Amino acid sequence: MGVVRPRRTEAQHADHGFFGPGSVTWKVWSYPTSLALGFLRAVVVEELDPFLLASVEQSGQVVARPRLRYDRTMQYFATIKFGDTASVLAAADTLMKIHARAVGTDPVTGRQYDANDPDSQLWIHLTAWHSILYTYEVFGPGKLPAAEEAQYWEECARAAEFQTIDPADVPRTRDGIRAYFASYRPRLIASENAQRMMDFLLDADAIVLPPELPAPLRRLFTAVTRRAVVATLPRWMRRLGGTPQPRVVDALAIAVTRPVIRLVACSTALQLAVLRAASPRTVPVLEPVLRGTPARRPVVSTPAEAYAAHGPTPREQYTALLEARARRQGPEPYPARHREPLLDFA
Repeated sequence: MGVVRPRRTEAQHADHGFFGPGSVTWKVWSYPTSLALGFLRAVVVEELDPFLLASVEQSGQVVARPRLRYDRTMQYFATIKFGDTASVLAAADTLMKIHARAVGTDPVTGRQYDANDPDSQLWIHLTAWHSILYTYEVFGPGKLPAAEEAQYWEECARAAEFQTIDPADVPRTRDGIRAYFASYRPRLIASENAQRMMDFLLDADAIVLPPELPAPLRRLFTAVTRRAVVATLPRWMRRLGGTPQPRVVDALAIAVTRPVIRLVACSTALQLAVLRAASPRTVPVLEPVLRGTPARRPVVSTPAEAYAAHGPTPREQYTALLEARARRQGPEPYPARHREPLLDFA
């Protein structure tokens, strides 16, 4: 008689969280472009904001623990988009606590930075949502139908409610997104530290790939990924970041990368294998979605419903934090380049 092996049980979410299988968010963010190209484009662009860069430099985590930082960031983004209601609220609360200590003085402008500040949060939020959609268009299926794109930006505003952002400040159209970036452009600074950090992040193998992979594969991955990400940047941003690249290289990088991404998208098993190698913390969050595993309760909540039951909202938490600081209370800022244990999003 053969050995009876236990049947594999797949992960299952308690509910559909705040978006669900009918959302454009699930359609776009679950596509393989999100994992490396969309994420890398977002974090590279973000470094041009002096306040974000000051926080990154002061923390030192991106350089000291790049794989862990990438893994945790992917886990957070995946949880907000694909996690169940309880997981999303817990992740949003954890991010508030992490950012509450990320405060200090920007050495370039001499002004105070605060990672929970709504303006800084909006910059990061829109850069991420725009980059994920743009790499989906360039390397994936192409542009969304107009109705789906409108829905995407509405869902972007919904996701903003899990940060300190006022959802009314989130543009709802592509033209609105362009106008936002145009208005933010004068605040961007191409400092030496910004260019150095952008260059570091474009060396994607140190961030995305497990260290045991052979060096030639790592170099090939970085060579292609770096050029593919730069190919999506506008010319003015390349000048700021010190990342020039001829148009012929843009075209070649896209032509090489696009079929690989589309091949990965054809196989759930391949997508999960890549995800396990690149971001193991994200696997339990995204696997049920990629496999089409139904939630125990197939319902979608709204942020208003969730926070009415569980409150307070991130914006309310931030108001309380500012009041505590005014009384010279609240959490102590992180020490420079700290190595403290990190709060877990799970």
